Amino acid sequence: MPTIDPVELTADLIRCQSVTPVEGGALVLLERLLSDAGFECTRADRGEISNLFARWGAKGHEKTFGFNGHTDVVPIGDASAWTVDPFGAEVKDGILYGRGSTDMKSGVAAFAAAAIDFVTNTPPNGAVVLTITGDEEGDATDGTTALLDYMDTAGEQMTVCLVGEPTCPNQMGDMIKIGRRGSMTAWFTVTGVQGHSAYPHRANNPLNAMVRLMDRLASHQLDKGTEHFDPSTLAVVTVDTGNPATNVIPAQATSAVNIRFNDTHTGASLSDWLQSEANKICEEFGVTIDTKIKISGESFLTQPGPLSTLVAGAVEAETGVRPELSTTGGTSDARFVKNHCPVVEFGLVGKTMHQVDEHVEIDHIKQLKSIYSKILADYFA
Repeated sequence: MPTIDPVELTADLIRCQSVTPVEGGALVLLERLLSDAGFECTRADRGEISNLFARWGAKGHEKTFGFNGHTDVVPIGDASAWTVDPFGAEVKDGILYGRGSTDMKSGVAAFAAAAIDFVTNTPPNGAVVLTITGDEEGDATDGTTALLDYMDTAGEQMTVCLVGEPTCPNQMGDMIKIGRRGSMTAWFTVTGVQGHSAYPHRANNPLNAMVRLMDRLASHQLDKGTEHFDPSTLAVVTVDTGNPATNVIPAQATSAVNIRFNDTHTGASLSDWLQSEANKICEEFGVTIDTKIKISGESFLTQPGPLSTLVAGAVEAETGVRPELSTTGGTSDARFVKNHCPVVEFGLVGKTMHQVDEHVEIDHIKQLKSIYSKILADYFA
């Protein structure tokens, strides 16, 4: 079988208009390619989401290297702002343009190419698994979680896993993610008594209570950080009354906060704190507060050890850069994989992801395949 060109494969994937939740042909393309290379492929679709599980080697082998990634992309936004066709995979001066070129069709292409070449040329004593979803950029309820549910039911496993999200902030090789902060959002609806602004004593202004609550939450220091995590953060993201009249005290006000938290906390402990603060405001201002909380993911850490050492060694060997082990940034599907096996993340420089004219250096795609190839070779050595 000829060597797989990761640049051509990335371009083919970019041409698939796979805006969440549309599959767009991306997983069909990968399934055909992997099947031809001897991978056993299964579609683990759930709801309207398409997912692909592919395994080369013995099922349940104690030495199984896994890869997780996604082919869905965010919308292009204002099409007129793009200087290229967002799904054209145009190449200019060594740069490949297109939605998903950075996040993360290059990562999927690089690993698929590395895996196919590896099992074809040097069949390992073990197994290689690819779990690729079409629901990372969306709600992520029927994507990697569906793949992991399928694996649990089918008796499939990964011994370790690499998520190919863009992780490098400035140059290829400068960062590996060994964990992520947790993420949660809380919505508050404060109900008081509507009235005339000239007679505030006859009303109970919910905005007074809301402003006090937001101030308490935003000014509270959640923690000072831990060994591997920066301090947790809370951001007030909206406050609204929908009140166009300046002579009316509204009956209700709403707000939301987003918290990114480290391993000092859990979603449950922060939920208890938020509810406690809301209760104090209710007592102080005589209002009612309805609180709704969504925990998108808990913080997690893969302790520095064999997996991070393996990946860091391959990165340094191919780039000359010793990567930092980090837990910064937002969430990723690693937050689901960590319940299955040890997981780290490594991928491209992520400066242009989700932007207009998203693009990637062609040399970086080739370099990423080389890194993934060395990781596989070293793991099974």
